[in-house]
Amino acid sequence: MDAALIKTVNKLQDAFTTVGVQNPVDLPQITVIGSQSSGKSSVLENIVGRDFLPRGTGIVTRRPLILQLINRPARNPTSDDSKAADQKKDESQDEWGEFLHLPGQKFFDFNKIREEIVKDTELKTGKNAGISPQPINLRIFSPNVLTLTLVDLPGLTKVPVGDQPKDIEKQIRDMIMKYISKPNAIILAVTAGNSDLANSDGLKLAREVDPEGLRTIGVLTKIDLMDQGTDVVDILAGRIIPLKLGYIPVINRSQRDIESNKSISSALQNETQYFENHAAYSNKAQYCGTPYLARKLNTILMHHIRATLPEIKAKIQSILSKYQAELAQLGDPMDDNSGQQANMVLSIITEFCNEYQTIIDGKSDELSSFELSGGARISFVFHEIFSNNIKSLDPFEQIKDGDIRTILYNSSGSSPSLFVGTTAFEVIVKQQIKRLEEPSLRCVTLANDELVRILNTLLQKQQFKRFPDLKGRFYSVVNAFYKKALIPTNKLVQDLIAAEACYINTVHPDFLNGHQAMAIVSDRFNSLKTSPNLNESKKGNATQNLPNPTPEENAGAGFFGSFFASKKKKQTSMESPPPTLKASGTLSERESMETEVIKLLIQSYFDIVKKTIIDMVPKAIVYNMINRSKEELQKELLTELYKSEVLETLLQESSVVQQHRKECQKMIQALQKAEEIVATV
Repeated sequence: MDAALIKTVNKLQDAFTTVGVQNPVDLPQITVIGSQSSGKSSVLENIVGRDFLPRGTGIVTRRPLILQLINRPARNPTSDDSKAADQKKDESQDEWGEFLHLPGQKFFDFNKIREEIVKDTELKTGKNAGISPQPINLRIFSPNVLTLTLVDLPGLTKVPVGDQPKDIEKQIRDMIMKYISKPNAIILAVTAGNSDLANSDGLKLAREVDPEGLRTIGVLTKIDLMDQGTDVVDILAGRIIPLKLGYIPVINRSQRDIESNKSISSALQNETQYFENHAAYSNKAQYCGTPYLARKLNTILMHHIRATLPEIKAKIQSILSKYQAELAQLGDPMDDNSGQQANMVLSIITEFCNEYQTIIDGKSDELSSFELSGGARISFVFHEIFSNNIKSLDPFEQIKDGDIRTILYNSSGSSPSLFVGTTAFEVIVKQQIKRLEEPSLRCVTLANDELVRILNTLLQKQQFKRFPDLKGRFYSVVNAFYKKALIPTNKLVQDLIAAEACYINTVHPDFLNGHQAMAIVSDRFNSLKTSPNLNESKKGNATQNLPNPTPEENAGAGFFGSFFASKKKKQTSMESPPPTLKASGTLSERESMETEVIKLLIQSYFDIVKKTIIDMVPKAIVYNMINRSKEELQKELLTELYKSEVLETLLQESSVVQQHRKECQKMIQALQKAEEIVATV
C-alpha cells in the first residue's frame, strides 16, 4: 500500500507532463540540492545502484531530472538448466529505464540512459552550458531500488564559466527556489562533510524556505576525506545546525574509483565496512550509509504523501472546476455558419447595452464597496466637482470697486446719474454670467469622459478579449456616438448661459431689490458714523475709510469733482482732458454707497444664476447625452455591426484566446486524469 502511494504521485506527475502542461498541484516530492562539488550526482547513483548520470566539469545537470524509482521483483529462478543459462545471460533485463518523452522505449543499457539525458538536455538548452526549467522525466525499474521519487536540480554555482550566461547563478537559484519553496517539497540538502557546514550552499537555500528545518534532511558526503581525528558526530547529533529529519553520512566513489570503473556494489560494501569499523561511527553504523538513506527517504515520502493526499484531492477538484469555468467562458470555436455568427453578434450587442444601462443606473449585482463606479462617478462630477466649482466663483475676483465706479459713470452718459444705474448693474452681471460658460462646458467633457470609462470597463469582458476586431469596432462606434452627442449638448449648455445673460429677471422672488440694497448700505454707513472706533476688520467693504469731502468735491458730483479737485491746484487755465481718462483717487461717500449697492445687487443676482446653472447643466447633459445613449446606443450598434458582410471579420478569434482554449483543454484533460488516479486510492 505504501509503495502504491508513491506510484500514485508518480502517475499524477506523469498525467501533467504527458499533455505538456505545468503541474498546478503541489505534489509531495524530494528535491535534491547542493553545490557542484558536493557529490550530489554520486549520491543519486548510489541510491539507484547504477551509473547513469552525465559527468564532467561545470554544470552537468542543466535541467531538472524527475527520477522515479520503481521497485519490481526479480525474475523467478527455474530448475531448467537451459532456462537458467538464458536468465543468467539476460540478467540485466531485470533493470531498465524509460523516458516520458520516449513512450514505449526501454533502455536496458544505462550508458544509453546517460546519452539520452545529454541529448535531450542539449535539445532544450543548446551546448553552451545554459539551463532550462523544463524537466526530464526518467523512470528506473529495478529489484534493487526502493520505490522513490527524487527531483535532481542543477548544482549551485557562483562564477560563470566559458559560454555560460552571465546570470547563471541567479537562473539556477531561481529554479531551485521554485521547487523547494513549495510546502509539500522535502529538501535533500547535500553537503560535503569535509567543509564548514555553516557555508553549505544547499543548507543556506533550504533555511530560506524552511527556517525551522522541518522538511529538510541533510546528507553529508566525503566523510572518508576528512582530516584524521575529525568527524561529523556533532552534526549528526544536531548540535551545529539542527534538522528535524536529521543528517545521514554517506561515502561516494572517488574520481579514481569512477575512472577505474569500480562498481557501485563494491563501493556500497566499502561504505558499510567504513562505518562499521570507524571508531566514531561504529555504534551508529546502522544509521549511516546509502541503504539507510534510501530507506529513510522512502519512509519520509510515504508518510508525507499519506498526510497530504486529502488536500491533493481537494486541490485537484478545485483547479479542475476553475479551468472548466474558464473554458465555458471562452466558448466553442466559431464556425462559418452565418446564422450562428449573427446570433452571436446580436447577443453581444444586447448584453452590452443591458449592462451599460445597469451600470449607469447603479442597479448592477456587482456593486463595489471600495470605490465609486459607473453612474455614481457621473453624479460626483455633477454634484461635487461642477457644483463646488460654480459655487466658488466670486463675481468680484476680476472687478474691483474702482472698476464699478467707472462703469457707473460710463453708464450714465453725459448726464450725471441721479440714482443707482440699472445699466451698470446689468453690464456687470452679464459679464459674470459669461464666466459660467467655461466650467459648464468642462462639465460636459467630464461627463463624456465617464461614459468612455464605462465603455472601456465593458470592453474588458471576455467576449471582447475573444474577438479583438469586434472590440475595436464596438469602441469606434460607441465613441463616435458620444462625439455626435457632444455637439448638441455643448450647444444646449451654451444656450442656457446665453438665456441667463440675455434677460436679467430683477423681479425674481429671491432677488434683493434696489430699495432693500439701499436700506442695507445706509444702515452700514450710519452705524459706521456713530461708531468711529470700530475695528477696521468689522467695517466691511462699505467703509473704505470714508473720506470727508470738501464742499468743492460735493459740488463736483463725486468722481468729476474729486478728479477736478486733485488737479485744480496745479492748473491755472482750461486744458483738454487726457487721451485716456481713468477714475482715480479715493471714492467719495456717495460713490462708496453707490458701489456697495451695486455689489449687493450683483452678488444677489449672481447667486440666483449660479443655483440655476448648477441645476440645469446636469439636466441638459443627462437629457442630451446620457439618456440618449441609453435609448439609442443599441440601435446605433445594430445599424453599424449587424451586417452580414462584416460578421465573419468581427468574429475572428485572437491567437491568445485560441491558445488559451487549447491550454485549458490540456489542463482539464490532465486534471481529469489526475482525479481518476487519486480516486483509486
